[in-house]
Amino acid sequence: MIRILQQDNRLTKAIFALVIGATIILMVIFLVPGIFDNGDNVKDATVYAKVRTPGFLGKITGDTAEVKTADVERATEQQIQQNHYPDFAKSFLMPRIGQQLVQRKVLQHEADRLGLQVSDDDLRTFLKDGPYSQYFFPSGKFIGIDQYTDLIERMANMSVVDFESELKADLEVQRLQAMVTGGVTVSDAAVRADYLAQGTKVKFDYAVISSSDIKKTLNPSDADLQAFFKQNATRYATAVPETRKIELFAFNNSDVPGGKPQVSDADIQAYYQAHQEQYKVAEQVKTRHILIQVPKGADPKTDAAAKAKAADLLKQIKAGGSFADLAKANSDDPGSKDTGGELPMMPTSGLDPAYGKAAMALNPGQTSDLVRSSFGYHIIQTEAKNAAHVKPLAEVKDTIVAMLEQQKSGAATQNYAAQLAAEAKKNGLEKTATAHGLHVTTTDYIGKDGVINTLADSASVLAQAFGMAKGAAPATASTGEGYAVFQVVDIKAAHAPEFADYKPHLLDDYREQKAPEILNSELIKLSDRAKALNDLKKAAAELKLDVKTSDLVGRDAQVTDLGSMSGAANVAFTLAKGGISGPINEGPNGGVLQLVDKQEPSADEIAKNFQASKDKLLDAQREEVFSVFAGTLMDKYEKAGAIIYSAKQAPSPLGGK
Repeated sequence: MIRILQQDNRLTKAIFALVIGATIILMVIFLVPGIFDNGDNVKDATVYAKVRTPGFLGKITGDTAEVKTADVERATEQQIQQNHYPDFAKSFLMPRIGQQLVQRKVLQHEADRLGLQVSDDDLRTFLKDGPYSQYFFPSGKFIGIDQYTDLIERMANMSVVDFESELKADLEVQRLQAMVTGGVTVSDAAVRADYLAQGTKVKFDYAVISSSDIKKTLNPSDADLQAFFKQNATRYATAVPETRKIELFAFNNSDVPGGKPQVSDADIQAYYQAHQEQYKVAEQVKTRHILIQVPKGADPKTDAAAKAKAADLLKQIKAGGSFADLAKANSDDPGSKDTGGELPMMPTSGLDPAYGKAAMALNPGQTSDLVRSSFGYHIIQTEAKNAAHVKPLAEVKDTIVAMLEQQKSGAATQNYAAQLAAEAKKNGLEKTATAHGLHVTTTDYIGKDGVINTLADSASVLAQAFGMAKGAAPATASTGEGYAVFQVVDIKAAHAPEFADYKPHLLDDYREQKAPEILNSELIKLSDRAKALNDLKKAAAELKLDVKTSDLVGRDAQVTDLGSMSGAANVAFTLAKGGISGPINEGPNGGVLQLVDKQEPSADEIAKNFQASKDKLLDAQREEVFSVFAGTLMDKYEKAGAIIYSAKQAPSPLGGK
């Protein structure tokens, strides 16, 4: 082979180059992990999804960005807390928020590809001059790394590294958005048309027909209801829900053999040691203060004046002046000045860092020198303080004893229930109950949402019973005051009702189904008649309907009985004065309206608000363009298998496109 290569033979060398090239490709294919992975899932549960460059190159380079499951969970929890959603909303929110974070990562990945990375210098400039400057660079001066770290951990609830990484990602996406939407424009004509549409107000007469009134007029015969019942046989096939007959006996906590459980000193000590975190008390301080406020971004002259005023007050206090009186007369803190500057005992974590540090450095009764916080200059007098500590065992012993007794009692009760269930499985409910001085009862046929009157709380028994087979081994369930041992002795499956028994329900259903049809028919009749007479009031009078008159309203208004003017009633904005609408059928009521007045913005109003309107419309256009770009980009990445989800995750059907 070496001799062949030594020959000056171009064909030979070309063939050899192809062999080498093929070998390299094979090595890449077989040695690079996941190169033929179709991206179905990620096996690491801590990773929600991975994003990589689309195509073959992305698989070779392994250039991936991760969306952490913990980040998705944290963002979901924040949404739940901010919007006061119930806890069960998490299962619905998490896939949607996860998809939004994946899209954000895709956008960041694209920004990186286009060279839009944010440097450390860029980040520092943003922190200094952007919306966070008042926190991190008050008066243009950095607060220091310790305060910076503390502020981020308290305000953002994340580490400095994570905070800065998240901020850089946001800035990158903003750069990408600016690049994508930089060429978006709106014409002057479009701005004027939009302002004209949004600023137009209308006043109108309207007659309303109510579904509830129509329902009252619907009194079908038995024959009509029977026909309706037959036509809707499938709907009523299981209208009578499944019921079950349950045999059971129950006992209270006081019936458990052995009496009150005993808790030893060793039990108490072990629990106390294992739950030290639970008994930690944060550092706290009670203070008075006088604040001379310095506005955010104040110039040096303003700052110096505030400092001089605070220094003069401190001088008066040191000369024997009343701290409380001086606070009432001079402090800029509206929450404490009327009480002589007094603040309640509070954790220092809730105070400005500089304030908390200075207050804890004083002994009770001592007064500080001037203290500069993010609010201005303080004079602080510490009245009492508590260092961070763990509550002593003696202080929490009674609580621990009560809790351990409850735990042991609960365990004993549960064990006793299991014992009785085992006996009942062997000997039957009746014999078992008699042997322990208990009484067996049998319910009537009862629904899943019913109540067993002999139990304090029968919800757990019924929930479990409706998942059991007839004659299955006895089971146990909590009753709130103890346990029940029970089994299902008979089941009546869900079935269609008898006509006579279900007649009241059928009447309601009949009216519910027929009313919308009649409502629409009556509205058409009203509209046609009003147009024929060119007078809604006359047409309404013929049909014995009242006519109301709206206020002068815009598109964002709500009108009684018609609802939102952004809904079906927005037809009013398209009518000429005197014009009559067709049926407006939305919600429980329907109506017809006749335009009384229309006021459009004047040319002067349009000119006066032109720039603000243009900016608003331009922002909306840019958002729309970037939204389409982001959706298209997501499709591209998903079709290329460049978004790889955890095995437990899946893209939300409501995804953030």
